[in-house]
Order: sequence, then C-alpha cells, then structure tokens
Amino acid sequence: MLKKLSKVRLADIGHVFMFLAAIIPALIMKRSRRALWLICEYGCEARDNGYSFYKYLRSAHPEVDAVYAIDKRSNERGRVESLGEVINYGSLRHWVYYLAAQVNISSQKGGKPNAAVCYLLEVVLGILKNKRVFLQHGVTKDDLPFLHYNAAKLSMFCCAALPEYEFVKRVFEYPEGVVRYTGFCRFDDLHSLRADNKLLIIMPTWRAWLYDVRTDAESFAESEYFKRWSELLMHARFAELLRRHELRAVFCPHRNIGALGRQFTTASERVELLTWDEADVSGLLHGAGVLITDFSSVAMDFAYMKRPLIYYQFDRDRFREEHLPEGYFDYDRDGFGQVCTRADDVVEALERVLSGADERQAYLDRVDSFYTLWDDRNCERTFEAIADMLNGGKSVGVI
Repeated sequence: MLKKLSKVRLADIGHVFMFLAAIIPALIMKRSRRALWLICEYGCEARDNGYSFYKYLRSAHPEVDAVYAIDKRSNERGRVESLGEVINYGSLRHWVYYLAAQVNISSQKGGKPNAAVCYLLEVVLGILKNKRVFLQHGVTKDDLPFLHYNAAKLSMFCCAALPEYEFVKRVFEYPEGVVRYTGFCRFDDLHSLRADNKLLIIMPTWRAWLYDVRTDAESFAESEYFKRWSELLMHARFAELLRRHELRAVFCPHRNIGALGRQFTTASERVELLTWDEADVSGLLHGAGVLITDFSSVAMDFAYMKRPLIYYQFDRDRFREEHLPEGYFDYDRDGFGQVCTRADDVVEALERVLSGADERQAYLDRVDSFYTLWDDRNCERTFEAIADMLNGGKSVGVI
C-alpha cells in the first residue's frame, strides 16, 4: 500500500476531482444506457484483445451498446472510430462512462480513466463495485501477485491456455466462476496469417531492475541486459547466418526501454533496430517466420501460430529472484523452442531452425497440449462468458 502511495502523481490527485464531478452525470446516464459496455487497452492503443473484441461486437452483436476509450492523440484511433462510438481516454467523459457502464472491459489491469484512483476506490476502499473484465494482454505463465484477487478484485479473468486457466484458478484465489477459459480475442485473427520465412524478429522483454537506469544512458550501457543483447547483435556468425539465408531481422526491445533502445548497434546491415514506438509490433509478430525472445509473452502468440522460436535467457536466475517468480511454466520442460543462455548457443539454435534440424514436432506437440482451444471462436466465447456473468452465471456451456 505504501509503495502504491509513493507513486501517486499530481495528475492522479486531479482525477479525484474528476471522479467526484462524474458521479451525478453517471447516475443520469445509467438511466438511459443501462447496458453500456466500455472497452479499452493502453490509453493510446487499439491493437490488442480489447480492440479485437470491440471489432467483433460491432459486427456480430451490433445490438450491444459498446464504446471504446482511446487517447485523442493516438495514431490508432482511426481504426476504432470507423467501427463505432469512441471517447477520449482519461477525460471527464471517460470517468462518466466508466462509472455508468454495466461492465468495463480491458486487456490491461490499469485500463481505467486513472489507475491509481480506481485502485483506491475498487481495491483499497472497496466502495466502487463495478463489473470489470480482464481480457489480459499476455498469457499468464508466472506467479503475478498484482493480479491476485486481493490486489485486483476483478469480476472476470479471461485465460488463453488450459494450464494457465488451471494455475490462475488454483493460485490467484478468485471466487468460483471468475476465472474463465475463453481464449484470447486477438487469436481469432491469427489463423488466416501467413509467415514471411525471410523475416526474423528479436523482441526481449523488460527487467524490473532496469528502472534505476531508465534515464541514465551510461548506466544502461553498462547493464548486463545491454551487453548480452549487443553480443548477439554484433555476433559475426549471426551476421553471416543472416547473409547466407538472405534473412531480414528486426530488433525491438520492450516499450519501457524507450529511447535507450537507440544505443544498440549491429554488425549486419540486414538488422533493423527499432524502438517500441517506431515499430508495428503486431505486424512484425504476425508476419515473421522466426522469433528470438527471452521471457516475453510475445512468444505465446508466436507459438500459437505454430512458428519456430528461440529463448535467450542469460539472466534467468536473477529474473526469477528480482522480476517475476516462476509459475507453472517451465521453459526447459514446457517451452516452444530451445532455451539458450549464451549468444553462441542462440546462433547455433537459429542454424538448426533454418536448416530444419530442430525438434519441431516435439515443440508443436507442446503447443497442442497448451492451447487446447485452437480455433477462431475466442471472441464468441468471451462474449458468452461476459453475458453469463451479467446473467448471474446461469448460462450453460461456459467454462
């Protein structure tokens, strides 16, 4: 609690007054829009499960009074404006809709007008008992205390994989019926995609201990994270492998790295270095033929498409101790590709993938066991689960 309060900003205080100003308009709106569904992702994004679900609603269930919240400056706003009603994320109007909505649906736990104020109202004080559906952004594979019931108090927690569903039900302490096995909405669109086997993407995730060097370029350059990824990017054999197989590679670190990502360099003209803001992350993931990552949940989407991937986990012990404790997913036992701890091993693993000598069938068998729901009905199941929740859990056939 004290840690949360230490992160409160002046803007958060302003949202307290916006919340108070929104109460009466919200009560009035509830009378005319009793079944409003409010949907969002990160404030500036329309590319994840929230967008996919909103798109589905507008085509399959136009009778649903659904609204999407997104930042007015977002370059992705146009794609939702063409579908239906859109409001400005974080605005007073967002607060009115949030309080009036029958259900609030987001791919992000913090997908709210203001995460700090809503956390205070919903979790700490418990005075705002609205319905909140968590579509998730990435497959939960680790133990995430901030998503446990006592820290989130979600009304519905949607899962993409069977082991994930069983783990969250068992460990996160949600009441019966809150955790649902629906599949991810965005997975519906993955079945029709075709891979460019000449495109390799490299997408490492974030580390909690890097917060201390986010604004210090010199310290970041001294971090193991920077040095070990640079070792791969500057690897002579890696450059030769790209040339020999005529591959194009894109390196894109996590959004939290920000402009520090521009410090990376490469030994190959075939590698394009992009920051998160510069990259079309979804487009790269959907189009690539091979992925190199570490612990990132992007591997889960890639595995769902049954494409080859490699894990580069040079700091796995520290990652478990200081970033995320391990959950049910063991990379050596359950992973969808080879696990490497050295840049040399990554290059050798890539050589095996490109030559067809890796253990593809064994990894595909793991995918089939993990994603037992492998179809294009994820949005449909999510809709049915939400309808079931709003109906008091009286529907049948919803997991």
